[in-house]
Amino acid sequence: MHDHKLHSESSRPGQSAGEFTLPVTGMTCAACVSHVGNALRSVAGVESAEVSLATETATIRSNTPDALSADALLSAVRDAGYGVQTRTERASIGGMTCSACVSHVGNALRELPGVMRADVNLATETAEIEFVSGAVTRRYLRDAVTGAGYSLRSFEGDQDAETEYEEAKKRRKAELDDLKRRVILSLAVAVAIMVGMQYSSVSALENISPTAANYLFLVLAAPVQFWAGSRFYRGAWGAFKHRTSSMNTLVAIGTSTAFFYSAVATLFRPLFEDSVVFEAGGISGHATGTYFDVSASIIGLILLGRWLEARARSRTHEAIQALLGLTPNTAIVERDGTATNVPVDEIVHGDLIVLRPGDRVPVDGIVSAGAGELDESMLTGESVPAVKAVGDEVYAGTVNGTTSLRFSATRVGKETALAQIVRIVERAQASKAPVEHVVDRVTAYFVPAVLSVALVTFIVWLFAAPDPAFVNALLLTVAVLVVACPCALGLATPTAIMVAMGQAARRGLLIRNAEVLETARKVNLVVFDKTGTLTEGRPSVSTIKPAGVSEAELMSVAASAESLSEHPVADAVVRKAKEMGLALVESTDFQAVPGRGVEATVDGEKVLVGSAAFIADAGVGVAEAESAASELAGHGETVLVVARAGAFIGMIGTTDTIRSTSGDAIQELRSQGIRTVMLTGDNERTAEAVGSRLGIDEVIANVMPADKAAKVEELKAEGHVVAMVGDGINDAPALALADVGIAIGSGTDVAIESSDVTLTSSDPRGVSSAISISRTAMRTVRQNLFWAFFYNVALIPIAAGVLYPVFVNSEVPGALQPVLGHHGFLNPIAAAGAMALSSVSVVANSLRLGSIIKGDADGRPAGPPNPEPIPAPAS
Repeated sequence: MHDHKLHSESSRPGQSAGEFTLPVTGMTCAACVSHVGNALRSVAGVESAEVSLATETATIRSNTPDALSADALLSAVRDAGYGVQTRTERASIGGMTCSACVSHVGNALRELPGVMRADVNLATETAEIEFVSGAVTRRYLRDAVTGAGYSLRSFEGDQDAETEYEEAKKRRKAELDDLKRRVILSLAVAVAIMVGMQYSSVSALENISPTAANYLFLVLAAPVQFWAGSRFYRGAWGAFKHRTSSMNTLVAIGTSTAFFYSAVATLFRPLFEDSVVFEAGGISGHATGTYFDVSASIIGLILLGRWLEARARSRTHEAIQALLGLTPNTAIVERDGTATNVPVDEIVHGDLIVLRPGDRVPVDGIVSAGAGELDESMLTGESVPAVKAVGDEVYAGTVNGTTSLRFSATRVGKETALAQIVRIVERAQASKAPVEHVVDRVTAYFVPAVLSVALVTFIVWLFAAPDPAFVNALLLTVAVLVVACPCALGLATPTAIMVAMGQAARRGLLIRNAEVLETARKVNLVVFDKTGTLTEGRPSVSTIKPAGVSEAELMSVAASAESLSEHPVADAVVRKAKEMGLALVESTDFQAVPGRGVEATVDGEKVLVGSAAFIADAGVGVAEAESAASELAGHGETVLVVARAGAFIGMIGTTDTIRSTSGDAIQELRSQGIRTVMLTGDNERTAEAVGSRLGIDEVIANVMPADKAAKVEELKAEGHVVAMVGDGINDAPALALADVGIAIGSGTDVAIESSDVTLTSSDPRGVSSAISISRTAMRTVRQNLFWAFFYNVALIPIAAGVLYPVFVNSEVPGALQPVLGHHGFLNPIAAAGAMALSSVSVVANSLRLGSIIKGDADGRPAGPPNPEPIPAPAS
């Protein structure tokens, strides 16, 4: 047998080396998560395995990925009683002429990570490929065949390319339809049996014997037990093989107890003729001495809960659906001078794409002809359209305005910015928050504890229950088994995480994982880098003060020296010189001193441009410039002093522009009880002026880029939970050291991997939004966990009969008898309904989180209409 391997670099785009993702089916509760994780961790070569109930995936990490067997992983999951979702594709292959060709194509396909089977037929020129869903795409299959020297002509039933999400949506619909059929059968049979048990009250039927009625009920209940309830038996058996248990174990034992007791009572009726029948929960008609209605009702209600839960959980995928829906199915591509409509997945690098007014951009590219405005709000959250001209980038999923554009495709398929965002969100949704690990440890002992409680319940009530003691003890045991709900515990955190991550992504906030989401709620101090974060990061020259030279000469010398620098101030000086029509001289011996200035040789003379301290440290007298520099700083300008051949020749004042939303961003953080700090390389006077304008609590000036990380470390040492906000490039060390690193930028240009949170727009208000989403999400998680724990802590004792002493000398009130019977014993059918409601309520509460987050975003005030100039940073 071919030993299939899973290679991390291809198991899922965007994953790190040694990491694989398997889509797992059949999980219903936190105990299932534990079982699948244990089964995978038992496979040789697996270092860790994290299983998510919300996304129904298992993320496996290995230090020896090349030696890891896919067959072993799949067998481990299946032996545990669960499944791995696979897909089968049938493709038409061209170029095969002999059996050797068949072997080549088959081997090329089987070598793809995740491919389990590849059957190639020379006569029909087809290949049937089975692979792990999500590990392989049609593009990978096509590339493998092409790489082997053959062609993959088409896929069976291939029209427009379907996304993995659409396939998953179809699977979810099929699962919902299957559950619906089982629910309808189960509840219909349960109602029919309940009604049928009243036959003795109908005079025409009163002569029918209980035995005959029970045989009919047995025939009706058997399909419910063994078809509708088959998933419980499969899950229980898989758990049993691994010497463990799950929620399926509880339901299987509980329903089997009621069903087989009733079956024995039916088939061996004479042995039970003298039994006094227990009327569970006030349900009449049990004169037959059987409880087929109990087993059928329990299965029906639990499946109904799962159906409702599955419907609700499908809504947690709405964010991914919305993102994937941004890409059109077809695009107009101009090839050899002819424009034709082609499927998006057939677009290749270099294709010339025509965008008509209102069209969605199909892939990333660079504008080659035309100009106009594009709506990028779906990716960046920016409501103002982005102006695009020749040479500018356009991104898949954005919408063209009222003009026509042509652009050349540069990134297609999984390479686009939109595809990267989808991958980030998918991975974030599947990640686990630290609190989930605590829940996992609790649920590992939960089911065994419930089984123990059920056993104790049966033994105690066998001797203590009112007559008929055996039947009472039996039904109390069933109630304990079916009322316990580890599902709610397992869903409490991941469903809230999924909704929060999705809502954040739709607002231009990419949160790396659930741990970051949990940590962000604790942030009490936010550190901002000034340039490019609170300001536009594009300073301009506002003042030119020459000394002994002309303005033109001063600007020419300064711009020539700064021409090799990548600093924003250098760009401002060079831009101004070009605007003045000045010719720049090529500089040599260029050297930049971060946070202070630059030195270079221009026309054979040494030129210095930077702060006054930088120039003075070089031995140049700047006393005459001090008063003028102080005056410019008082006006909010940052001063560049210029020296040539050891002599001062003038000053240049620069200003940056504050972002229109920076003031609101600071105020929003203050309203959340969070202190703000600004780090800048500017002198104290200029920095304080900026800080006071924005309302920042603390300003730390004269900070060199290399010292930012140390400042963050100092703030953390003072006991603060620190978020650092920067541009993600020169602030990388500080971002990495902060408790939460937040990169602000255009999203596609920012180094996403260097931060915990990435704002795809340049709006600093996203910082408060991220913290707000974190706090709201974790509050919802706490609510879910409280409900799940409270539910189990409260109802398991009630199911075990703890209320019996309350009603031992008095009857249960009539309104409560359908639930608590005559003695305070919980009706097993009511227990099943409560269990189903528990899971549904947790998921519903998580979905409510989306509305809360949306409401918070809609209520945000607009930023100030006019940007305000502020000092630029020192070069």
